[in-house]
Amino acid sequence: MKFKSALLILVFTIIIVLTGCEPLMVLDPKGPQAQRQANDIMLSIGIMSVIVIVVFAMLTYILIKYRAGKQSPDYEPPHIEGKNWVEAICVGIPVIIVAYLSFVSVQSNYIVEAKPQGYENKEPLVIYASTSDWKWHFSYPEENIETVNYLYIPTDRPLEFRLYSFGPITSFWIPQLGGQKYAMSNMITTLNLAADKPGEMMGRNSSFSGKGFAENTFNVTAMAQKDFDKWVKDVKKTAKPLTEEKFEGLLKPGHLGQMTFTGTHLSFSPAPGHYNSGSSESVEGNTQDSKNETPKHDNHQ
Repeated sequence: MKFKSALLILVFTIIIVLTGCEPLMVLDPKGPQAQRQANDIMLSIGIMSVIVIVVFAMLTYILIKYRAGKQSPDYEPPHIEGKNWVEAICVGIPVIIVAYLSFVSVQSNYIVEAKPQGYENKEPLVIYASTSDWKWHFSYPEENIETVNYLYIPTDRPLEFRLYSFGPITSFWIPQLGGQKYAMSNMITTLNLAADKPGEMMGRNSSFSGKGFAENTFNVTAMAQKDFDKWVKDVKKTAKPLTEEKFEGLLKPGHLGQMTFTGTHLSFSPAPGHYNSGSSESVEGNTQDSKNETPKHDNHQ
C-alpha cells in the first residue's frame, strides 16, 4: 500500500512539473530549416520508442514464459537449437533502421545547407555575424548598419549569415531557425536560414570559448519586411556612427549590452577573404564578393 501511494505521488509530481515546462526550442521551429530538423528529431524519437516498447514486451514475455518453476531436482530442460530466421531478424532489423536513419540524415544535411525551400527565387539578406570575447557583432552591409548582441531579421526572406571570429572558435546557433555552425578566424562560413513567423527568439554561442561563454548570447526579433525597413530608417536617424576607435574598444574581452550603430566595421576591418560553405551556390557568390576585400582583422586577435 505504501509503495502504491509513493508511486502515485511520484507520477503526479512528474505531471505537475512537466506541465510547467516550456517546449524545447528545437521542437518549436520558426523556419523551414528548423522544421526539417524538428521532423528528423521526432522521427528518431518515434523509431526509438517503438524499439523500446517491443524490447520491453519481449523481455516481459521471456521472463514470464521461462521463469524458474517448481521442478524436480533431476529435471533437465529440453535442448533447443538456434533458428536462422530469429538471428536474421535480430541482425537485419537494426541494420535496416540504421541505414534508413543514415539516409534521412544525409538527405536533411544537404537540404538545411542549401537556401531554404520555398525561398529559392528570393534575394537573401546578407548579414555578417562576427564574434569576440564575449559578444556578437551583426553587420548589415546592404543597410549600412551594425548591432551588438541583438539581431533584427525580416520574415519570408532568406537569410545568409557569413560567420567569422575575432578570437577563438565559436558557434552561431538560433535553435528555432536551424542548427549551429562554427565561426572561425581567417575564414568565413555561411549559414542559410529563414524565419516564417514573427516573434522573439534566443541565439547563443554553443561552443565553449572561455569564462564568459555562458553569457555569450543574443536576442533575435523576426518581423515583417515593412517593420524591418522602418527599423532600419529609425536606426539611421538616431544611431551614432561606428568608428574604428570605438570598434577596437568593443573587441576587448568583456560583456556588453545591446548597441546600435550606423555604418559597419567592414569598411575599415573587412571580413576574411577565404570562404568555406556547404552550398556551392553560396561559395560562388561569396568568392565574387571577396575579390574586393582584404582581410585586416588579424591585428585584433
